[in-house]
Amino acid sequence: MILVTGASGTIGSALVERLIADGHAPRVSSRHPSSLTERWPSLEAVQLDVLRPLTLAPALDSVTAAYYLVHSMEPSAQGGFSERDAEGARAFAEAALEEGVERVIYLGGLGDEGPELSEHLASRHETGRILAESGPPLLEFRAAMVVGADSASFRMLNDLVNRLPAMIVPRWVETPSQPIATDDVVTYLISGLTTDLVDGHTIVEIGGPQVLTYREMIEVVARRRGRDPLIVGVPFLTPRLSSYWCGLTTSVPSALARPLIEGMSTPMVADLTEAAKRFPDVHPIAFTEALERASTEESSSNHDPGSE
Repeated sequence: MILVTGASGTIGSALVERLIADGHAPRVSSRHPSSLTERWPSLEAVQLDVLRPLTLAPALDSVTAAYYLVHSMEPSAQGGFSERDAEGARAFAEAALEEGVERVIYLGGLGDEGPELSEHLASRHETGRILAESGPPLLEFRAAMVVGADSASFRMLNDLVNRLPAMIVPRWVETPSQPIATDDVVTYLISGLTTDLVDGHTIVEIGGPQVLTYREMIEVVARRRGRDPLIVGVPFLTPRLSSYWCGLTTSVPSALARPLIEGMSTPMVADLTEAAKRFPDVHPIAFTEALERASTEESSSNHDPGSE
């Protein structure tokens, strides 16, 4: 039995579809499972809220492998996202260990440890440490920007190019990153079901074949759209101000844009050695092809009456 947490999210839903195509019948979970039942009536949909311990054991019952795709990015009345992520990860890991789960597969974020690491990325790393320390053997994939029609990072990038003839950009747009397509992330996640885990915490960094700055990504998207926006760099635009700006000019809310932007201030370039050794048959596509797929998916969704 495979459990997919966060099955209603961008990565989770794509993962479920691929698992079904591969002949699996995963158990799917979210805080509101009724929407999962509507989407996948043939699958077992259960409620799982990592901050409500009573929901954990039933969801994990008889599970062999569990995907941990739970992530908070916006503050709430219950505190900041890092505190909630840590609490939820510990509760989930302890319950998974108790229920006899053999492995947990987690998608985290790239970024070298250190004082420059953003709160968002530091929280992603801490979540991985907690899952490994408190639960079954953990396979942690670490990725930078995921390029897909529904990903917040792609929407923000796309909206900036589509809506602005000129933009003032802060220095974080010159930070190198290694974007990866949603399909390739899902391929790695599924491959993680069968790779050997030799210790309690296996970390695999993943990324596409190109290292690009955010400015270069903007320019690539602009060329595909037949646009030539004026891009003016300034040194004083902080992540907070940048998030307000993105909240006004894109479809991504400021509260969600801020942790994404703070993460962009940190170089996110993958060391692909472990990925190549463990998954030699996975060959991620280029950024331009990832954009093409995301744009096609976006167009199909916008013209599908059933998507409304």
